[in-house]
Amino acid sequence: MSILKLKIMQKFAFSSQNILKMKALFTRRFRHLVVGAVMSISASTATTQSTSKFNGLGTLLTPDNCALLLIDHQPFQFGTLGSTNSQTVLNNVIGLAKTAKVFKVPTLLTSVIEDRGGYIVKGLTDLWPEQTPINRTFINAWEDKRVVDWVKKTGKKKIVMAGLWTEVCVAMPALQATGEGYEVYVVTDASAGVSVEAHEMAIQRMIMGGVVPITFNVFQAELQRDWARTETIGPLIPILFEHMGNIGSNLAWELQLLNPTPKKK
Repeated sequence: MSILKLKIMQKFAFSSQNILKMKALFTRRFRHLVVGAVMSISASTATTQSTSKFNGLGTLLTPDNCALLLIDHQPFQFGTLGSTNSQTVLNNVIGLAKTAKVFKVPTLLTSVIEDRGGYIVKGLTDLWPEQTPINRTFINAWEDKRVVDWVKKTGKKKIVMAGLWTEVCVAMPALQATGEGYEVYVVTDASAGVSVEAHEMAIQRMIMGGVVPITFNVFQAELQRDWARTETIGPLIPILFEHMGNIGSNLAWELQLLNPTPKKK
């Protein structure tokens, strides 16, 4: 075999090996691209599916699509709050309850071991004198069959909760109810914990679990929604005066300017 022929054969063999290597490389790259594309599409779909339930008009509360659960607003719990001023929470939860009553939102009061922790505050029980609060031994209200049966009887899938403490008696039922298919909204400023960290960590944990945090005034705004709904404006205005701080003061001032008191002669 001539030297020239041998070199040609070696070159051809080398080229064939390169072609095979390149083919294998392109195959691996193509496979990686396909897998990456599939994972990206799957992640995007999952994100869309997980966030779509928290967006759109249907995620907003209405008087007809929700029920309110007020948990353990009792003297012992109020006396142990460390995340905020207890008077603020008391103000907000009573304002929240009054708002629910104006809009005829089904509302349940529940306490835990009331003979030791005290009865639910009078500002709440006075709003529903016909209701006997459910007195539990379960720390987690959602494990008490009476509470769950009451919720099921309302027929509502959106459950608004507020209570003391946020990290225990709110987080537990909120997370369990969410896991069982309910859409749970927690009113964070009508709830409180034993410390700032406890309250904030509880809210973060609930958000991770799919719970929607709102505040007292958001509850009001979503239920009213349209100022043309005059049948609820009348009873709502006193709640703004009594429980909404500067908003109530400014509103009273505006009404004073619109309806000045005649000067005495």
